[in-house]
Amino acid sequence: MKKYPLEKTEEQWKEELGLERYKILRQKGTEFPNSGKYNLSFDKGTYCCGACGEPLFKSDSKFESGCGWPSFDESIPGKVEYIKDTTFGMLRTEILCANCGSHLGHVFDDGPTQTGQRYCVNSLSVDLKE
Repeated sequence: MKKYPLEKTEEQWKEELGLERYKILRQKGTEFPNSGKYNLSFDKGTYCCGACGEPLFKSDSKFESGCGWPSFDESIPGKVEYIKDTTFGMLRTEILCANCGSHLGHVFDDGPTQTGQRYCVNSLSVDLKE
């Protein structure tokens, strides 16, 4: 198992995050589409990891993708880890916080901006710091 700069036991994560966030961030869960508080929010600031607070995405990279989850066209360099994900018979790229290894969502190569990227992120995986 990979080591991250911030390491905690799963019991510590569960106690700190609560069951709903723990399911998403540590057990690779997914919110229902169109249910997250950041899906249609375009407030200015920095989106930080919901587990450790590490800055991950700037609000100026956020766009409305219509997919039902907050979407960004780029991450802050070096802050996101990319993992091949073949669950559910699909080939996807999972995105994790590079500081603590928490699950954020997935990134796809179908974004409408110049980067061509669509980081599809669970609202419960991030906190907006204005």
